[in-house]
Amino acid sequence: MDWPKISVVTPSFNQARYIEATIRSVLEQGYPNLEYIVIDGGSSDGSVRIIERYADRLAYWVSEPDGGQTDALIKGFERSTGEIMCWLCSDDLHEPHTLREVAEIFLSRPELQVVYGDSLWIDAEGLPIRPKKEIAFNRFVWMHDYNYLPQPSTFWRRGIYERVGGLDARFNLAMDADLWARFAEHTIPHHVPRPWSRMRYYPEQKNRRLREDSDREDAMIRNRYLPARGLLGRGSRKAAAKGLRVSLKLLRGAYW
Repeated sequence: MDWPKISVVTPSFNQARYIEATIRSVLEQGYPNLEYIVIDGGSSDGSVRIIERYADRLAYWVSEPDGGQTDALIKGFERSTGEIMCWLCSDDLHEPHTLREVAEIFLSRPELQVVYGDSLWIDAEGLPIRPKKEIAFNRFVWMHDYNYLPQPSTFWRRGIYERVGGLDARFNLAMDADLWARFAEHTIPHHVPRPWSRMRYYPEQKNRRLREDSDREDAMIRNRYLPARGLLGRGSRKAAAKGLRVSLKLLRGAYW
C-alpha cells in the first residue's frame, strides 16, 4: 500500500514526566510514512535528554525559547511536509493503531478533509478515568454547547489547513477550537467511532489551570459566528444544544 505521509507535531515545555510516553506512542506504531516533529520551548527539566534518545527517529526537533504552545505548533507545521496533519501534546498519547486507521480512512474516502475519532480520559499516572465517545459533527451543538472534538484524535489534510491560513497565533488555549471552526466553514468534520487517543486530566493541565482564559477565547470564537442576542436567548440555545448532545450520546451508548 502507498501509505500517505502523516506529519505529527508535538509541542512541549518542561514535560519530562510525560514526554517519553508521548513520543513512544507515536514511534512504536511503526507507521511506514511518518514525519514526527518535536518543538520544545527550551525546557530545563530533563526533557531535552529524553528527546535526544529518539533524535534519529525524528524528522526534526529543536529546543529553544518560543512564544508558547501555538507558536511552537506553527513552527512545527511550517517544517512539515505530510499530506495528513495533526498534533499530539506532550502529555497525551496516541493509540497503537491510530495512524494506520487514519491513513486508511483518508485513502478510502478522498472527499474527506477533516476526521476525528474518540478518546479516553486518563489521570496523571495513565490510569483510565472515563471514555470520551463522541457524536457526529453538529454545528448547532458545537457552537452553543462546547468544542467536543478531541484534539489529539483530530486529523486533516494539508490542503484545508493551508486554505484556512493555519493556526492563529492570537489563541493560546482555544487554538484548536478556532481551527476547527474555520475548517467547518469549508467542510463537515467526519466522525469515526474509534478510540484514537488518550488525554490526560490532572490539576497542572494547562486548560484546567487557565480555565477562565480558555473560556474567554472560546467566547471570541463563538461571537465571530453567532449573532448578538440577550443572555436569555443564548442561555436557551445553550440548554437546547446540551440536551441534543446528551440525547445523541445516549443513542450511541457513549456514556458507558
